[in-house]
Amino acid sequence: MNMKAFRVSGEYSPKGKKWHRFTKDVVAENDKDALERVYSVMGSKHGIKRRLIRIKEVVEISPEESEDPVVRYYLSGRNE
Repeated sequence: MNMKAFRVSGEYSPKGKKWHRFTKDVVAENDKDALERVYSVMGSKHGIKRRLIRIKEVVEISPEESEDPVVRYYLSGRNE
């Protein structure tokens, strides 16, 4: 598997009222998998339904650009 870092930006509405912006860095094989990962994380950790999430942008980034230390560590190769 060739894993890459992606930055997904968008907005969500926890109660269907006010929209909040978010940016999430994830590790995935491609942009479609990155999008699915964000939906999964937002749903499990924050209880947000997929229909209440609007994705604005999915961009591939280098591991050094990631703000998430877990993403940087995973892609550094030190975890093997």
